[in-house]
Amino acid sequence: MSLAIFDLDNTLLSIDSDHAWGEFLLEQGAVDPVAYREANDRFLADYQAGTLDMHAFLEVALRPLAEHSPEQLAAWHQQFMASKVEPSILPRGEELLARHRNRGDTLLIITATNRFITGPIAERLGVEALLATEAERIDGHYTGKATGIPCYREGKVQRLDAWMAEQELTLDDAWFYSDSHNDLSLLEKVDYPVAVDPDDTLREVAEARGWKIISLRD
Repeated sequence: MSLAIFDLDNTLLSIDSDHAWGEFLLEQGAVDPVAYREANDRFLADYQAGTLDMHAFLEVALRPLAEHSPEQLAAWHQQFMASKVEPSILPRGEELLARHRNRGDTLLIITATNRFITGPIAERLGVEALLATEAERIDGHYTGKATGIPCYREGKVQRLDAWMAEQELTLDDAWFYSDSHNDLSLLEKVDYPVAVDPDDTLREVAEARGWKIISLRD
């Protein structure tokens, strides 16, 4: 039995769920239509360029969680799942998950996107283990702040190492599937790194190192 690790956004999904959630909030009139859109698009571009200031991003991205009730957030998330997430789930991604599941591998989704957004997505995909950026909650209400190590770049490696120690697992014969050069530090640690519909930087590295490159898109 091996560990099969999957990035989420633009890997198992055809969208970036963090950015899509921001677009959804804009559609609901839940955030400032000018400032929030500018920030949402700018942070996505920074992520793609590998220059994202994660703490500055989280300060903006998590604020709406503190500005609305848990009930409203839950209702919005149901709509978000139906309108944005479900159409973006890649059938080939689900087939890949099923192949590893049938092999008896331990499945893990690891994502920089916060758990409020991604928890229900992982559940929909049938993956119990999720490492995500954590949004702080006190007495059931979000504070608008992050807690712990953000699950981003080297933070993914730190979070994974801690989780594996708790689960008494190792990276022996492990797989990691990702689309992004931001995940290079983790791709370099596994025996079977796989570039999935990779960005230009990751494709170049994967080709140079002989890593497997696949597409999950039609």
